[in-house]
Formats: sequence, C-alpha cells, structure tokens
Amino acid sequence: MCYGIMVTASVSSIHRYSFFVAMGYLTICHISRIYIFHYGILTTDFSGPLMIVTQKITTLAFQVHDGLGRRAEDLSAEQHRLAVKVKPSFLQYLSYLLNFMSVIAGPCNNFKDYIAFIEGRHTHMKLLEVNWKQRGFQSLPEPSPTGAVIRKLYMTLVSLLLFLTLTKTFPVTCLVDDWFVHKANFLTRLCYLYIVMQASKPKYYFAWTLADAVNNAAGFGFSGVDKNGNFCWDLLSNLNIWKIETATSFKMYLENWNIQTATWLKRVCYERVPWYPTVLTFVLSALWHGVYPGYYFTFLTGTLVTVAARTMRNNYRHYFLSSKALKVAYDVVTWAVTQLAVSYTVAPFVMLAVEPTISLYKSMYFYLHIISLLIILFLPVKPHAHIQRQPQTLNSVNKKKKD
Repeated sequence: MCYGIMVTASVSSIHRYSFFVAMGYLTICHISRIYIFHYGILTTDFSGPLMIVTQKITTLAFQVHDGLGRRAEDLSAEQHRLAVKVKPSFLQYLSYLLNFMSVIAGPCNNFKDYIAFIEGRHTHMKLLEVNWKQRGFQSLPEPSPTGAVIRKLYMTLVSLLLFLTLTKTFPVTCLVDDWFVHKANFLTRLCYLYIVMQASKPKYYFAWTLADAVNNAAGFGFSGVDKNGNFCWDLLSNLNIWKIETATSFKMYLENWNIQTATWLKRVCYERVPWYPTVLTFVLSALWHGVYPGYYFTFLTGTLVTVAARTMRNNYRHYFLSSKALKVAYDVVTWAVTQLAVSYTVAPFVMLAVEPTISLYKSMYFYLHIISLLIILFLPVKPHAHIQRQPQTLNSVNKKKKD
C-alpha cells in the first residue's frame, strides 16, 4: 500500500502520506497488541517487525522526497548524500523492507546503502575513500567480517547469560514490593532502582548485537577504515555498550542507545519540524514504541530531563574545564547523575502500566521531575542551543568554501 502511495502521490507530499499511513497502521497494531498480550513484557509478537518496517517506509519516503521534491541547495550535506533521485522498483522496495537480514529485529538502514550492498558496491565504495597507496597497498584490500561477527556473537552470549541470571535476582516487580515502596530508605531505593534497570538491559544488548552480527555475516555493515587502519563493521550497529555504561550526559547515553532508531527520529522529525523539535521527537518515539502508558511516562520524563540536562551543561560545564582534576571530578559526578537519571526515566518503559509507575515515582518523591522543573524555570537557557540544531545546507557549505 505504501509503495502505491509512493508511485501515485505527488513528490511534494510523498513523505507525508507514507509517514501518516505507516504510523497510523502501526498504532492500530499497537492498540490490538494490548488486547492480545495485555502487559506481557517478555512476549514476542508481531509489532517488532512492523516497527522496523515503519522506520524503513518513512526513511525511504523522506529520502525520495529529498531527491525528487526538494532543491539540492536546500538540503543538508547528509540529506544530499542519502537522497534517492529515482523511485525504486517494486522489487527493490520489497527487498529493502523485507530482506531476511533485518526483517525481524532490524536495524533500519538507508536505501542507498542497501542497494549498493545488493549490487556489490557497498564495500568497494567505502574502500575508495582511503588512499591505499600511501598505506603501502598496490590494490584494494578485501575486508572480512569474520572477526567482527565472532566478537559480536561472543557479546550476545555474555548478554544472554547476564539477562537469564540477573533478571531472576533483580526482577522489575521488586520495584512495587511493599519493602521497596514503604520500608527502604530513599538512598536504598535509588541504588536498587539502578541495579534493577541494569539487570533489564542485557536483553536489548543481546537482540541488537545479534541483529548487527547477522547483517555483518551476510557482508553488510562495512563502514570504512578507522584512524588506526582497522576495518570497521559498525555501519548498522544499534548500540555502543562501553559509551552507554560510561556516559556522562543524558545526550551521550541516548546517542549510543538504539542508535539507528535515534538516527531515524533525527532524520524524519528532529531536523525537519519547525517548532519544539525535542518535544515532538520524544512524542514520535513514544508513538512508534506503542500505546502502553509506561512509554509515555518515560518519553515525557525524558523530554523534561533532556532540557534540564542541556541547561545545566550549558551553564556550568565550562567552569570545570580549567584543570584536569576538576574535569575528572565533573565526569565522575555527571556519570553517577546520568546513570541514576536514566534508571529513573526508563523504569516506566519496563513496567508499562500506570499503577506501578505512579507507585514507584511516589516512593521516589518525584525527585527528578521536581529538580528538572526547577532547573528549567530558574536557570537561563542559552539562546544558541536551537540554532546549533539546524543542519548546514549545501548553500551554507559552499558559501564557507568561497569565503
């Protein structure tokens, strides 16, 4: 149906029709999911693959719109690189949406990258970006994904073992137990919430790393050569575990968690909406994930925390850059604050329902909501924050080159 829209709709509206049809159908499926699975948080159901397909449909629609419905000089450098200037055939469209590598767990990828992979140009294009003669090569090397696949499969095994052991010891249901809500002191609740949320993360590490390994094993996902000359297979990676666990800001955490979904949200919403980009991006993320109330608690809280964290960073970070000792102290404190804030924010996402969420937040005195609101209300917001969000267009890039 969405392919029919792409063929018959005008180029100027192709992205809107595809977006609303795909998101509307996904939302209907999410609503039906509640009646089928209720609040079963460990069930595997049909909505997961549909969420990936929705990302791909809307990604391609916006990229076709950029290629055929907008002037090249109005595009950012990235939009120009990914723009699709010829409508795909029906076979290409189905192959992109339903290929075996990503139909179950993703991740979402760009249409041009996928077509280059199918046509055998994917690796060659990346290798041509490097001057191999300076590195002592007379011909292009042939990077193998074997090492990357083995490392990722090892990580999936570790993640699976951690998930199977930790979730039994620290189940999410502990957060609504009488001991946690009424008897434990605030500091204990804070630490226990962090531990429980840590115990729930390995299942995501497992699924996303396995999906990445499957694509790599098929030869897809080569991203080029790093500064040390190593071949990188992280074009489709959905997370960076080390950066997640050592994140010193809410922004850094989000940038390394579900990377391809964050990129999708940025490209179809954050960079394109004229007003309240952060709020609307979080709302779209919530709608995409489903209609469970816990999702909306998480993303609305996330909006509040993101704005507050940005405000704090813009107002105070520069005071701690004058010496290495101050910077280390700042990193340690912001790491602890970030990890606790993330645990508080994502707990409803795991709990799903209203009652346990309210019970948890009441037991925590809504502390992060209150602190975030006070920061937003009483600290000045730097006026350049919104301007930095805007992507550079080719016009601005060319102008800088001329200057």
